[in-house]
Amino acid sequence: MTALAEGSATRLGDGGVPAARVRNLRKTYGTGQAQVQALAGVDLDLVAGQFTAVMGPSGSGKSTLMHCCAALDTGTSGEVWIGDKELSKLSDAQLTALRRDEIGFVFQSFNLVPTLTAEENILLPLSIAGRKPDRRWYDVVINTVGLRKRLDHKPSELSGGQQQRVAVARALASRPRIVFADEPTGNLDSHSGAEVLELLRRSVDDYGQTIVMVTHDAVAAAYTDRVLFLADGRLVSELHDPDREQVLSVMTRMTAPGAGPR
Repeated sequence: MTALAEGSATRLGDGGVPAARVRNLRKTYGTGQAQVQALAGVDLDLVAGQFTAVMGPSGSGKSTLMHCCAALDTGTSGEVWIGDKELSKLSDAQLTALRRDEIGFVFQSFNLVPTLTAEENILLPLSIAGRKPDRRWYDVVINTVGLRKRLDHKPSELSGGQQQRVAVARALASRPRIVFADEPTGNLDSHSGAEVLELLRRSVDDYGQTIVMVTHDAVAAAYTDRVLFLADGRLVSELHDPDREQVLSVMTRMTAPGAGPR
């Protein structure tokens, strides 16, 4: 287990192939005295087949970074690559296809359609794209999330943990290059949260999925391979093979009076 000194976070984690790359990414909101710099020149590679957590104090830029990487927002300057595609070079139609085919997203609030069954929610993105699921992969996903007996139930008939597992299955169903999860356990109790985190961990270990998760929870971060820490829009530190105590130690230093990027 290693912690890098603040300001020295590497681009390539363990030296693996990147599923996504970020180069000198900056994002500002507003103008003049009201201008806020959410990202201040982030360089980062997100390694394929790895589970990565992004952490930092409120306002550190972690959600902005995730949304830019997931093509849900655009940077003011810099580059974001998903595979061999640089997002700013894509047309609206190409971005739509990229989000549909190569990116999965898991929301904190589940974002399930209440009138559809669990199975219909899982297959909805494929249905909208006019694609049929790969039945073998679909069976793998359903078995992994453990909801085969609940596929005909609507969200109101499922627990919070089950709804989030449906949301994870929906993100995985199209076999995306990378899955982004924004506080996926934030609305769950500890038991349901652990179920979802174990599911994400298995999807990486057993099926080689690439997952990037924004979280504020040190317990959740301990499920991952790598934790990236942001402060004031900058990548300031990282941990590999983290445990809860290591994560808490870094976060405590980052939120101490007078703390900031070095």
